[in-house]
Amino acid sequence: MRLHLASRNAKKIGELNRILGPLLPGLDVVGLDDVATYAEPVEDGSTFADNALIKARAGFAATGLPTVADDSGLCVDALNGMPGVLSARWAGPPRSDTRNNALVLAQLEDVADERRGAGFACAIAYVDSDREIVVSGEMRGTIRRAITGEGGFGYDPMFEPAEAPGRTSAELTPAEKDAISHRGHALRALAEALRTV
Repeated sequence: MRLHLASRNAKKIGELNRILGPLLPGLDVVGLDDVATYAEPVEDGSTFADNALIKARAGFAATGLPTVADDSGLCVDALNGMPGVLSARWAGPPRSDTRNNALVLAQLEDVADERRGAGFACAIAYVDSDREIVVSGEMRGTIRRAITGEGGFGYDPMFEPAEAPGRTSAELTPAEKDAISHRGHALRALAEALRTV
């Protein structure tokens, strides 16, 4: 099965291959850089699911390939669930993980440790000629007071998963992160949905 992932993020493509590959043998994942260029849609949905569907529908319409798209982000309890769908552009243009992390840490500077709860949320949409599937996943944890670790991407260096106490997501191996991450949960749910439809 040839599957288009509507993303240029090499780390997301790697995650999708690692997680879905063993569950859906014969899967061939291609990213945006592997297909003819098309106008990428504006992600103006109010939820992660809205944005994932916008991207998946556009990818399928442009390529004719079954398309998967995700939208995910960090939802901080003390910030009323923000940055949420604005996670990638929280600190404004140009997009920068470093600036986004610094802004969240500054916004939480005076927040007590017991109130630094947060969660990564992910919605994944799949679109082909016959169906649209949307699945979701979450990973709960807390926001550290400093950046730690070299792995992962986005907000990983300041997020300590509840299921991996003492380490940030950026300090986990890819296999450890895949087992507990919001995207890992959502991708396993997608694989199950694709096998049963």
